[in-house]
Amino acid sequence: MTETPSMLQAIYGGTFDPIHYGHLKSVTALAEEVSLHQVIIMPNNVPPHRPQPQASSIQRKKMVELAITGNPLFTLDSRELERSTPSWTVETLEQIRAEKGYQQPLAFIIGQDSLIGLPHWHRWEALLSLCHLLVCQRPGYPLTMETPERQQWLEKHRTDSAEQLQQQPAGKIFIAPTPMYDISATTIRQRLESGQACDDWVPAAVLDFIHQQHLYR
Repeated sequence: MTETPSMLQAIYGGTFDPIHYGHLKSVTALAEEVSLHQVIIMPNNVPPHRPQPQASSIQRKKMVELAITGNPLFTLDSRELERSTPSWTVETLEQIRAEKGYQQPLAFIIGQDSLIGLPHWHRWEALLSLCHLLVCQRPGYPLTMETPERQQWLEKHRTDSAEQLQQQPAGKIFIAPTPMYDISATTIRQRLESGQACDDWVPAAVLDFIHQQHLYR
């Protein structure tokens, strides 16, 4: 059967502990920049590169559901939450690529900080054979890699053409001039622990759930 490629789809992974407007607004701006019609939010269960989440898998899944309700851009994929093993991005992408076919334009969304640290990821060099990388700018991070060789790798794969992302299934890096939201889940947790307001940083339904569950205290 002949594979028929469809419009670019993107996966957005993270701990989302909790999900906040820095996540949602930057990705919405990115979607407008590259004509994305679907962003699959994928919370991870056992993140290999960072401290373990404070909220449980069930709580983080519920917060994502509350944050994206009524927004047709976003869908939720909870497959990584159902694993007890580390969430290696490359293995998840291999699984998704097998499901969607090898002609489907597919991207993985990361922050600028993750781009710089990418060579420390498990089997990182295989990522571009599976997807494009869409990079959201982050305050305080440079746009250069750690070594000249890795900078050459970035420049070899980088594109400023959103059309290329739609026309090819994988292999390109697009650094998006998205607005920089200086919001972090760490700061939100600290503010909530000290009883400070976070209404401008977290969707109201998510904040209500945090209070109901007595999270981050």
